[in-house]
Amino acid sequence: MTPKLQIPPEMEEYRDARWRREATRQVETALDAERFIEQVGFAACLTDSRRPGPSLYVAVCGRRDAVMPRNVQKDPEASLTWTLKDELVKRGKVYYAKLARGKAMFLSARMIPYFHAVWGVRRSDEKRRLSKDAQAILRVLRSEWEMSTGDLRDESGVQDRKAFTTALDELQAAMIVAPSEVFYQPKFTYIWTLGVGRHPDALRRRVSRDVALREIARAFLAGAGMTFPGELARVTGLSRPDAGRGNRALVAEGYATSPAAGVYQLTAMPPATPSAAS
Repeated sequence: MTPKLQIPPEMEEYRDARWRREATRQVETALDAERFIEQVGFAACLTDSRRPGPSLYVAVCGRRDAVMPRNVQKDPEASLTWTLKDELVKRGKVYYAKLARGKAMFLSARMIPYFHAVWGVRRSDEKRRLSKDAQAILRVLRSEWEMSTGDLRDESGVQDRKAFTTALDELQAAMIVAPSEVFYQPKFTYIWTLGVGRHPDALRRRVSRDVALREIARAFLAGAGMTFPGELARVTGLSRPDAGRGNRALVAEGYATSPAAGVYQLTAMPPATPSAAS
């Protein structure tokens, strides 16, 4: 059995401050959440302490040992996280969707071009890379711009629920389609739209894959202080070779050092708690 990774105490404290795993810096409002996501660059939505990386749920809890309860409907911290997620989707200042490997993730505006360079599908490649069901859904959204889940399923002709969900997840992972609002009455539904309608400049900006890998690695290392074998890949959905390329690029420019194989650390550790302006 592989021994559990032991993160040095000083690195855990650094992550506590950067990822808001402290009771004095909990996320309580949508504005808090947007500032948190802008600071870390990208964050999961409802992951807990059993998964590495920044998480909105953990930041709402304000503690590093936060664990999602089984009965989330009655848990105030899980409920607040869900409410904040809905508010952030509606406000549209950060990007939210199911991205690589189906991970529900928030991206700050500055990180959108880098994630898109790795996982996005350009319009010229859609017929080659997207499934027929995904293309059918996309044709409807390009015509109507916004549509609820049920209406989109009917209009696209993808009536099978499993096939429809799979195609919608495919379009989210390709950073083409994203939710723009959620309604609970008269029944629960997301409203879906084209990502480029909300973040046109970021999604149209061309970035090389190598630059994208480096900047994704930079954003994670800035918050983690030190990363360990497989950690960046697990958090972002990158392959381990791509994660390694990104981290090694940081070493090449002097931003990071590599004290052991697969381990990367900031060359100059900044103060754990960011300034109010950051």
